[in-house]
Amino acid sequence: MTNRAIPSQSPDSMMHKVKMFLELIKFEHTIFALPFAYLGMVLAAGGLPSFHQFVWVTVAMAAARTLAFAVNRLADRRFDATNPRTAKRPSVTGALSTQMIAGFAVLSLVVLAVAAALLNPLALILFPGALVFLIGYSYTKRFTSLCHWVLGFTDGLAAVGGWIAVRGSIFTADDLAAWLLMFAVTFWIGGFDLIYACQDVEHDRKEKLYSWPSRYGIASALFMAKANHVLTILVLVVLGLTFPLKWPFWVGVAIAAGLLYYENSIVKPDDLSRINVAFFNVNSYIAITLFIGTFVALLV
Repeated sequence: MTNRAIPSQSPDSMMHKVKMFLELIKFEHTIFALPFAYLGMVLAAGGLPSFHQFVWVTVAMAAARTLAFAVNRLADRRFDATNPRTAKRPSVTGALSTQMIAGFAVLSLVVLAVAAALLNPLALILFPGALVFLIGYSYTKRFTSLCHWVLGFTDGLAAVGGWIAVRGSIFTADDLAAWLLMFAVTFWIGGFDLIYACQDVEHDRKEKLYSWPSRYGIASALFMAKANHVLTILVLVVLGLTFPLKWPFWVGVAIAAGLLYYENSIVKPDDLSRINVAFFNVNSYIAITLFIGTFVALLV
């Protein structure tokens, strides 16, 4: 009998698929999500954390974001296929198989668990709870209009994670700053997710999904986004007064407030053409500005 060779992918083909996966989950945007965790970390340390903490918080954040986005792409394939904005994603077209995306998700989960274990016991104990939100938030739009705030809370957990990595605690009176930072991020992310969801109103209504814009209209969603971003600044003010933080923090908050005002002003109910500018560009500047302002405030 003639032995048939088992077909295998060439290294170039595999690298192409890895690049395709990284593009699918927008891995390059991880750098804009990292400031959430770094904010919690530097606040907890009162300045510079240890090199060990910095490295494993960075690894944990990248793994958590990769896991969440991979699960999201798998969970939403059916809806992405009927949405003109997302119909060409490789998770929909089959350019990336379900098995490969799931494999990356499992790998990310393992890396996240290892990072949590190497940080401290509390990080590992709370790891399953974080997984509930990292995996579960993708399904909330199927049954509740609060899905935008669930996403915000999930991102806010990054700030709490950075704090826990350094302090090894979260439930004492001295941990109030971590909770305030988490709520600030929750309102901030929830607000701009409301804006982002406005572009899928017709699709979400057709699919009977529960996004706020599809249920209550675009004007209501944009009003709620503004309200959330006002709350973001108010919570940051309380954080700065409670910790307390020096003048560079307040400069960062003032710049963030200006950017949030700009973000909300360029998207209108009858003109959604600049949503991507608001979503990707402005929010990345806000994250980096708040981190730099807070970090410098702890050093001066």
